[in-house]
Amino acid sequence: MIQVKTFGEPLQPFKTRRELEELDARVNAFLVENQIHKVIAIQDTPTMDGGSTIGLVRTLVYEK
Repeated sequence: MIQVKTFGEPLQPFKTRRELEELDARVNAFLVENQIHKVIAIQDTPTMDGGSTIGLVRTLVYEK
């Protein structure tokens, strides 16, 4: 069955690399914990406020 999971992460200036690494770790942990072996798609979408990127939503489409 195909399922979708979203992960959100706020971004702060000059800390983005660390925050993206933390987001990657959360997604990888989800895949391992739920024994997901087939990822269909993954997409990042920025969230904006007043022209500045303030966060990121990562959407994971997978088959279980």
